[in-house]
Amino acid sequence: MKFFPRLLVNCLVAIFLAWTCSPAMAISIPEEQKLSKEFMKMMRAQRVILHDPVAMHMINTVGYHILSGLPVQPFNYTFYLVNDDSFNAFASPAANIFMYKGLLFALENIDEFAGIMAHEIAHAASRHVSQSIDRSKLVNYGSMAGMLAGILIGAAGGGEAASALTIGSMAAGQSAMLAFTRENETDADQKAVLFLDKTGYSPSGLLSGLIKIRASDYRGIEGIPDYFKTHPGTGNRIINLAGILADHKPPPEQKLPPATFNFDMVKYRIMGLYGKIDTSFNKITNRLVDEPENPALHYGLGLLYSRKNQRDKAVSHLKKALSIRLFEPMILLELGRVYIHDGQLETAKKMLTGIKDNPIMGLWARYYLAIAQLKSGAVIPAEKNLKQVLDERSEAFPRAYYHLANIMSQEKKQAMSHYYLGVYYSEVRNFKNAVRHLKRAIETLEDPAIKKEAEKRLLANSGKQ
Repeated sequence: MKFFPRLLVNCLVAIFLAWTCSPAMAISIPEEQKLSKEFMKMMRAQRVILHDPVAMHMINTVGYHILSGLPVQPFNYTFYLVNDDSFNAFASPAANIFMYKGLLFALENIDEFAGIMAHEIAHAASRHVSQSIDRSKLVNYGSMAGMLAGILIGAAGGGEAASALTIGSMAAGQSAMLAFTRENETDADQKAVLFLDKTGYSPSGLLSGLIKIRASDYRGIEGIPDYFKTHPGTGNRIINLAGILADHKPPPEQKLPPATFNFDMVKYRIMGLYGKIDTSFNKITNRLVDEPENPALHYGLGLLYSRKNQRDKAVSHLKKALSIRLFEPMILLELGRVYIHDGQLETAKKMLTGIKDNPIMGLWARYYLAIAQLKSGAVIPAEKNLKQVLDERSEAFPRAYYHLANIMSQEKKQAMSHYYLGVYYSEVRNFKNAVRHLKRAIETLEDPAIKKEAEKRLLANSGKQ
């Protein structure tokens, strides 16, 4: 397609996208939305989604910038970060796009990240997943969603949660119908190049990203059957994509989104907070030898030292990062958190108060501020901040329920204390304790709405013990 005039290419892409969304080519859009609802319910139940504000800001910025150049889509796209070290990404039914944290660890720049993101968006825009589903085998949406979740979570290496999902909902041989074909992959690569041409991101990032996938053999992904992988045929894709890019000339009107994040800072934040400590420590310290003034490396190393409870070293590296990136909210947030653990509560409160209204980090600053307030005896403002955090993003702060339970206990509101403990244990999947506390709460709760919610949660948790 690289030889066609660009206007003709864009017209052909628009026609092809409309054609692939035809009901004759896939399950219907309402069916796909219903399947997506079941699938997302299972994904959330497995607690595999990371709610990191910095990473999600980058993912959403890149994802929606790519989408801005596409025709009107039948679904609302939603982006997620998966808490798994696999070098993987996938598009599920109804345009849910999942990027693995292991992908962030392995990629080197925003062009590579955008290239893989564009590839996944191309899968969703072309409805490749829904095309693969044979209606005659769609017994019910729950079993299909479980099969899909198990395959997509486990395709790059597996795990107990993924295995349980797959085995519990998959008949022999059915996994093959959910695989992306080699043709799907080539199609998604070609469309990704066209999508990227409108963004300012270089399509060469997709090629270098694919080469890393091919070379890494990350968790044995190249050693399992193609039909059980989310992205088969990487070698052939590299050859095909290299041919496309050999004569590729990006259009002059490309425009990047405003620079509101730094890829390295995001990458080493996720590595420092959620990566394997020893592996991440070795990677960062080795690179720091060659780049001693790289603030992202000092930031990531400070986070790792914090996890190792070496707070003096954590503060030293975080301050070094801050001296290079002055007033950086994401560094101030983590310094505040370390100061809380070190008992320097007033310093922590001052630092966190300064960023509690930041559009990206503010909610997390408010959460840690509440902890500092609680530890210093300021119960009323702590309660206010915790409730605001839960009102805005409850799924990201399960521990906030635990802190509220402690506050309710201090205020002699035992029914509410049991209620919040029940919700907390439910969120962390300790169903036995969840049931015990919810039962205690229901005995004496006075607020009818809260009592009804407690009864609903009790019913949901009782069958999971």
